[in-house]
Amino acid sequence: MSLLSRLQNDQVVSPVITKEAATSRYLDIVYRIHREIIREMGQESLNNRKREDIESKIRGISDTIFESEYDNLPRSEREVILNQVIDEVLAYGPLSPLLRDDSISEIMVNGPKQVFVERRGKIEKVKVVFRDNLHLHTVIERIISPLGRRLDESSPMVDARLPDGSRVNAIIPPLAINGCVLTIRKFSKNLLKTADLIRNNTMSSHMAKFLEACVKGRMSMIVSGGTGAGKTSTLNIISGFIPHDERIITIEDSAELVLNQEHVVTLETRPSNIDNRGEVSIRDLVRNSLRMRPDRIVVGEVRGGEALDMLQAMNTGHDGSLSTAHANSPRDMLSRLETMVLMAGMEMPMKAIREQIASAIDFIVHQSRMSDGTRKITHITEVVGMETDIITLQDIFIFDQTGIDERGRVQGRHRATGIKPKCLDKLKTAGIIIPDEFFA
Repeated sequence: MSLLSRLQNDQVVSPVITKEAATSRYLDIVYRIHREIIREMGQESLNNRKREDIESKIRGISDTIFESEYDNLPRSEREVILNQVIDEVLAYGPLSPLLRDDSISEIMVNGPKQVFVERRGKIEKVKVVFRDNLHLHTVIERIISPLGRRLDESSPMVDARLPDGSRVNAIIPPLAINGCVLTIRKFSKNLLKTADLIRNNTMSSHMAKFLEACVKGRMSMIVSGGTGAGKTSTLNIISGFIPHDERIITIEDSAELVLNQEHVVTLETRPSNIDNRGEVSIRDLVRNSLRMRPDRIVVGEVRGGEALDMLQAMNTGHDGSLSTAHANSPRDMLSRLETMVLMAGMEMPMKAIREQIASAIDFIVHQSRMSDGTRKITHITEVVGMETDIITLQDIFIFDQTGIDERGRVQGRHRATGIKPKCLDKLKTAGIIIPDEFFA
């Protein structure tokens, strides 16, 4: 039976689509056309055809259905539905327009009927919905299946990334009560540069020059901050200061760092397979990297026992290494490092752990997301050493918040504390001179 004959037999009366009902009503039509495309072409045929051929076939089938069932639809609405069908067949369904929107930095799907996005640091709800939980689960499977990842009752959580580098996390029932939950941290197409952070008032020009001098002088640093504070972006910029004649090894759960140096080796973790075998962790990669003759090791984020291996690397000739970690302040960062070292399972006295930290880490760069959505480096803090059993810190640069204006924007300024860093002599021996007025 021809497509037109089937449609005439199945024909339904379609009401005029009102603006209020457009979102859900469009979804029904998209589903109707999508089912017919699968019935006409078959899923296997879709996977083996060129994109141009599939789009042409989609347009032909859609036009037939429009004329048969929805002839009262204006041309503009038909084009919107057609684009949604193409996204459903060839991309990530309702997520596709959000992924194409460069103003969106994060997508948060809380079940099939509730989607939020982050724009310019602010979270807002959008009028994007999925048909049901199965539809959302299908889209998630489409994201993770090319990466060899799986999401089912035996493995209900997954971390993955899109081809453009965007980070993906998904969790499904029974762990997620309201249905499948999907979070996508989008990878910016236009990578931020030092000048962008200065222009956005994330840091001052003196802070940027000081960080550049510290990286070139092989100071080891941890970039700390909360979720969404911009740690990875800052780490990417700081890593860009590493000289081009050094061998750099980057280690991440999902490869996000993009370095312009020529001699860069990128390593990425691997989850276990269906038999619970084959997992390669951050800690495994840090250990292996020590046998790869690195000048610098850049770990995307330390969150467990790999902190011990990272500290030992910094203390055994790999100074100038960089990483990020979650913390609420520079002092909290030290407590987090102590906890993570204990997670390695080594029986070590607390004093020995603190001595390792004080010897390995030179600076903590703390970054925060402010109430207006902006990101700011609030502290550049030097790790001075040990006094009795306590690690001594001193702030070199801080951000002083003075208030909030009538538009809700955070007011304040970055300033030096007046303390000269202890590392100045070490930098001077490396031929790096920092003017005294930087710290005035």
